[in-house]
Amino acid sequence: MEGAEATSLGQRGEQEQEEQQQQQEEEKEKEAEEAPHLEKRRRLLCSEFASITRSAEAAARSCLAGSGWSLQAALNAYFEAPPEEQEEQSKEEDAAGRVSPPCAGPGSCIDLTADAATSDAGVNSADSRQQEDESSFSLITWNIDGLDPGNLKERARGICSYLALYSPDVVFLQEVIPPYLCLLERRASSYSIITGNTDGYFTVIMLKKSRVKLLKHEIIPFPTTVMMRNLLVVHVSVSGNELCLMTSHLESTKNSSTERVKQLQIVLNKMQKESESTTVIFGGDTNLRDSEVKKLGNLPKNILDIWEFLGKPQHCRYTWDTDSNTNLNAGYKCKMRFDRIYFRPAAGGGHIIPRGMDLIGLEKLDCGRFPSDHWGLLCNFDVIL
Repeated sequence: MEGAEATSLGQRGEQEQEEQQQQQEEEKEKEAEEAPHLEKRRRLLCSEFASITRSAEAAARSCLAGSGWSLQAALNAYFEAPPEEQEEQSKEEDAAGRVSPPCAGPGSCIDLTADAATSDAGVNSADSRQQEDESSFSLITWNIDGLDPGNLKERARGICSYLALYSPDVVFLQEVIPPYLCLLERRASSYSIITGNTDGYFTVIMLKKSRVKLLKHEIIPFPTTVMMRNLLVVHVSVSGNELCLMTSHLESTKNSSTERVKQLQIVLNKMQKESESTTVIFGGDTNLRDSEVKKLGNLPKNILDIWEFLGKPQHCRYTWDTDSNTNLNAGYKCKMRFDRIYFRPAAGGGHIIPRGMDLIGLEKLDCGRFPSDHWGLLCNFDVIL
């Protein structure tokens, strides 16, 4: 009996050791997955701090790090400091030895439009080469990763080149920053540009003026977001069809699942409330896991996930792929379908029908990086005239 008990204790010990090892591996995987999102969040905090205090990026990062990355605590510490200390902090040099001038946060001093007159990366070039096709409708949704300062100019021009190549009727962009917005306003004069915000980072909807008539727009706040997220809604007319277009960047990271599901519910409720005569299209960086959609009982019956509607084409399943996309230099492999497009057809038969979907942004730029750490989604629709 003693021998049997010893064997049993030994087996339980081995089992406990295996469970501990598995738990440690899961924690490491979780930390690895959330590392880039954490860094983006910290860059956003630095931008907010610098915008409020007019201090340099290095000073902002130093104050925030010393306050446990609490924006309020860092601001309190900054403004409670003696005036001469504040002045010294605001002139602190960045890592490259440059003194940041007073401006609206790190990155917003970058002039992405400096060579707009000579660059071939405008967004309007395709309009002059092709006639409008009234029987089709195209849409691009893309998280353009404006919070990544690396090769920002080259990547911004790369985004513009893709928009010029495909000349979509509608563009949904997420993680736009003020310099990106300036670039788009300069180089995309054939588009109307509606923003979900103008501070920090935000979403944008672009409408081709020759094809899409803007009727009205609204911004729906997410009451409990901690990442400045909201829902941008635009009402338009295309070839006589009324459309309600929506984009958002739902809360990031695995730990924000509860908030993300709340935001998804707001999106779905808004899609449901629109007039039955209106076609509704939502697209954006949802950060969703399939299990989170199931928490809501899956999508309502009249709302389609276009990727699923098209038969789940594998070539455009993963929009965030750290194996294929090396922008993050991630030491782990993770594939997720973060970017999604939802569709609620108008009642009485669809006048706009999803036809196909593809990934864009798959080629590296001359700088050796991709335009974004996300692939963009290009979706084409048939328009029944």
